[in-house]
Amino acid sequence: MTTRPTLFLTVGLPGTGKTTEARRIEVEEKAVRLTKDEWVKALYGPANPPSASDVIEGRLIEIGLRALELGINVVIDFGLWGRDERSALRQAAADLGAVVEMRYFELPATDQRRRLDRRQAEEPHTTWHMSDEELAEWAAVISIPTRGELDGSEPVDCPPAGFATWESWRRHRWPASVP
Repeated sequence: MTTRPTLFLTVGLPGTGKTTEARRIEVEEKAVRLTKDEWVKALYGPANPPSASDVIEGRLIEIGLRALELGINVVIDFGLWGRDERSALRQAAADLGAVVEMRYFELPATDQRRRLDRRQAEEPHTTWHMSDEELAEWAAVISIPTRGELDGSEPVDCPPAGFATWESWRRHRWPASVP
């Protein structure tokens, strides 16, 4: 009897513990860890261009889906703030016969700020400065996962208007190349 591979999704704002958990999952679950920030930093240094970020996320997702197809556990380590993003990945995993485990991370804003300041001081090569205004803006736009999303009891939503499938939405959201 073979076990189905698992796609682990880490959801949350910067500094809430996603990467720490992703590193733990990587070891304990023998998962391929796909961390967008590591790639953006390696390729762009101090810059963090949104268009490149979307492409890197998309490339990492494609690698992750291929790994699932090969029976390998995967942990996606980026915020996944939008329910549409999470739905697209839940559907892609289901299409491949994989299990999804979603983990949501949140902290009070003061703890988040403290963690980010410590990371900036101790490991500046791994992060970018984030202002309090940016953190507040991001906190206002994140779609917090529902209990049903987290425990898998809630069915995946239908794709948004204008998209026949989650795959077509996924390819639009995460383009194959920088425009």
